[in-house]
Amino acid sequence: MSSEDTVVATPESIVENKPKRQPPYGVVLHNDEINTFEFVIETLRKVFGYELEKCFHLTQEAHEQGRCLVWSGTLEGAELKREQVISRGPDPVMKAKGALPLRVTLEEMPQ
Repeated sequence: MSSEDTVVATPESIVENKPKRQPPYGVVLHNDEINTFEFVIETLRKVFGYELEKCFHLTQEAHEQGRCLVWSGTLEGAELKREQVISRGPDPVMKAKGALPLRVTLEEMPQ
């Protein structure tokens, strides 16, 4: 191989070839006035696998602040978690009073 055939990697070429990281996404639980605390806590435990105390604090924060970040990770993971929460449906105890599935949204998180 001659010196003309030599390829030198520069810092610029290394950076250009580096795949871009996807931003994390957050699953945000929104407060509602119909579903019970017990149902929300149970949903967080089943979907996210959190301890009872953490679920209580997250539920309380959503109630007091109007919303609460309950999970963050990849977009695909966040979409799955959102669907799992929604698929639990409304609180069966409060369905007759107009309860709907818990409202959860996804938000792109800062990197």
